[in-house]
Amino acid sequence: MTADRAPAVFCTIVPPHVLDKMSGSADAGVSGAARRTLEQDALQRTRRRLTTVIGATGVTGAAASDRPVRTIHDAKHQDALPGRKVRGEGDKAAEDASVNRAYDALGATFETYLKAYARHSIDDAGLPLVASVHYLQDYNNAFWNGQQMVFGDGDGRIFLDFTLPLDVIGHELTHGVTQYSANLDYFGQSGALNESVSDVFGSLIKQFTLGQSAEQADWLIGAGLLAPGVNGHALRSMKAPGTAYDDPDLGTDPQPGTMTGYVSTSRDNGGVHINSGIPNHAFYLLAAELGGNAWEQAGQIWYDTLTGGTLSPHAQFADFAAATAAAAKARYGEGDQYRAVLASWSQVGVTPAAPSPDSAGLPRQQPGQPQEA
Repeated sequence: MTADRAPAVFCTIVPPHVLDKMSGSADAGVSGAARRTLEQDALQRTRRRLTTVIGATGVTGAAASDRPVRTIHDAKHQDALPGRKVRGEGDKAAEDASVNRAYDALGATFETYLKAYARHSIDDAGLPLVASVHYLQDYNNAFWNGQQMVFGDGDGRIFLDFTLPLDVIGHELTHGVTQYSANLDYFGQSGALNESVSDVFGSLIKQFTLGQSAEQADWLIGAGLLAPGVNGHALRSMKAPGTAYDDPDLGTDPQPGTMTGYVSTSRDNGGVHINSGIPNHAFYLLAAELGGNAWEQAGQIWYDTLTGGTLSPHAQFADFAAATAAAAKARYGEGDQYRAVLASWSQVGVTPAAPSPDSAGLPRQQPGQPQEA
C-alpha cells in the first residue's frame, strides 16, 4: 500500500459483542484477557483513523506473478509491528508452529485467489503478504490492519492460537481484497456485506485447500479456534446462523439467517458481525443448490460481484443481491445459476433492488483501487 492510497478500516475476526460478554465473566482470567483485547482493538481503530489523516506507508506492490511473496514476523508479545522477521518467502520451515501455519495459510489464500479467480495477491498486482504472530499476551483476536495480518495467541481458556483455522486467515486477507475492489463501507448493511464477503471467501479458501465440495464442507468460520470445554463449534455458521456457540462466557450466537431476525443496533458499527449472517446464509443456500465445488459457480458469481465495479461503497443487501443476479446473468445467462441466485436471496427475505440505468455490464476492477476508511 503506497502513501497515496487510503487505508482499510480495522477488521477483526472476533466480534466486539463476544469480547463484551467475556469481559463480564466471573473468571478473572477470561474477563481480564477480554478487556485487554477490547482496549487494544480500540487503540488499533484509533491508529487506523490517524493513518487516514496523515497518509499510509508500509508494504508496496510487487510485479504480479504466480508466486506469493510472504514475510512472517514475531511480535514477541509486544504491540510494535511488524516485529522481528522470522521467515521469508522460500525459507525453510521455522521451529515455531505459529510461524509455519501463518506462512502456509498466506500461501493457501494466494493460491486460491490465483487458481480459482486469476487474481494475483490481495490487490491483483502482486502485493507482498506480511504477517505477525505472537501479538501481545493472551490477545484474543486476529486482524487485517490495511497493511498486514496480525495474530494473537489466544488466552488458552476460551480461544486458542489464531493461526489455527485457515478460514480465519482467509477471512482477514479477504478484507484486503475488498479494500482494493468494492470498497464497502464498514457500517450497517454495507459493513455486514464486507464481513460476509470475508466469511464467504474464508470458507472457500478452506474448501479449495482441502478439496471439499459444498456438500462436504462444514460451513463454519473459526472451527478449531475455541478451547476445549467451550460449548460451541466455531465463531459463525453460514449453514445455520445462530448455532455456532452457546456458552456462559461467550453468550449465545446472535446471528440471524433471514431478514426477519435483522438486528438494528448502533454497536459493532451497526451490527456488521451480526447481520452478516443473512448474506452468509444466502451464499450457502446458493452453493448448496448448485452443488459441486462452491468456489466455482457460486464463488465466481460473488467474485464477479465484488470486483465488477458496479457496487457502491454504501451498497445495501438489496443492492448486493441485484448485483449478484446481474453477475450470474452476465456469466451464465438466465439459466440455473441465475434462478438459484434469486431463490437464495428470496429464502433469506431479501428482494433485489431495481437496476439503475447505468448498471448494465460488469466492468472489471481497476487494479489497486483502494478502500476508504
